[in-house]
Amino acid sequence: MQGDDVIYDCAVIGGGLSGLCLAIQLAGEGWRVVVFEKNDFPLHKVCGEYISMESHEFLIRIGLPLKEWDLPYITELGISSEQGFMLETPLGLGGFGISRYTLDYELYLLAVKKGVSIHQQCKVQKASYLEAEGLSLIQTTKGSFKSKIVCGSYGKYTPAFVQEQGDYRAEKNSRNHIGVKYHIKTSLPQNRIELHNFNDGYCGISKVDQDWYCLCYLSSAENLRKNGNSIAQMEEQVLYKNPFLKQYFSNSEFVSRQPLVISNVQFRQKQPYSSHMFLLGDAAGSISPLCGNGMSMGMRASVLLAEGINAYLRKELTKDELIARYTQAWNSAFHTRIKAGYYLQNVFGKKTSTQLALKTLSLFPALTKKIISLTHGKPF
Repeated sequence: MQGDDVIYDCAVIGGGLSGLCLAIQLAGEGWRVVVFEKNDFPLHKVCGEYISMESHEFLIRIGLPLKEWDLPYITELGISSEQGFMLETPLGLGGFGISRYTLDYELYLLAVKKGVSIHQQCKVQKASYLEAEGLSLIQTTKGSFKSKIVCGSYGKYTPAFVQEQGDYRAEKNSRNHIGVKYHIKTSLPQNRIELHNFNDGYCGISKVDQDWYCLCYLSSAENLRKNGNSIAQMEEQVLYKNPFLKQYFSNSEFVSRQPLVISNVQFRQKQPYSSHMFLLGDAAGSISPLCGNGMSMGMRASVLLAEGINAYLRKELTKDELIARYTQAWNSAFHTRIKAGYYLQNVFGKKTSTQLALKTLSLFPALTKKIISLTHGKPF
């Protein structure tokens, strides 16, 4: 196939949450936007499926009728240690639950309605900048396309054509993780989310749509290796040591016993702009699970980037000014949140430190409230 002859205002590589939100906003301003997605919609993704309320009004504003969907609103948090201690605390701003299967598909339908050109089952093979034309050339399995701006929303896995350019380096202490997700039916109150710690990992459980609960955990790859690369054996030998997790795995009804798994997950230091490409969501890097809602961070980044791209396309900013503006806005919005996530990740998932931290926090509710506030941004 030959692609098309349209010069797009913005091309988005990856039809994930942040990429679709960006495309919808830009198309709403009348710009020509194309999205390349290697899979088909709808699809399930490994994700905790809890979204901070900071994003609620944004999603309604771009066109999703969230209030009509009878979604669970989550206001209470329980955090357990492997020894069975549970810290109970209100969530403050709180959040809501919705499966990525539902959310991403609804955003896809909305993007199509807004006029976004979406190519599914389309893998990007190369993106290069044509200096003479001031355009980027995106070569895909469905042909070649040209665009004034290119944005990467391809998730945690950096595509080969980006890796070859050598802009991303794992931190020296970066460890491999795996993410595992199930949908279950259980008796957890729908306004409650729980985070259960185990050796070198933690598991979140909360209600989503369809009467399902999302059970999603992150574990070190070492845990899996020590259990013969068997997910089921690792769960029995590692996760079941937390009595709350043993109860959920033993007494819940699993929608499917086959888990959704991602491997080779590393939390790397990246940049919001690299190789003539603006990055957002997990592609921009460093969004660990305890940073506080990577989905909301991705959506907030789409707002920051859309504002800058709008100004650039209206010729109110130069390209260099757009890069500087987005980089500064990204760091301002997320630096503290990411730093807090790394500190929390160093405490949780460890038998002794987790137990000590939770018992200490139970004595100081104001401190607990402050920590939670670091993982939930302000509404945007």
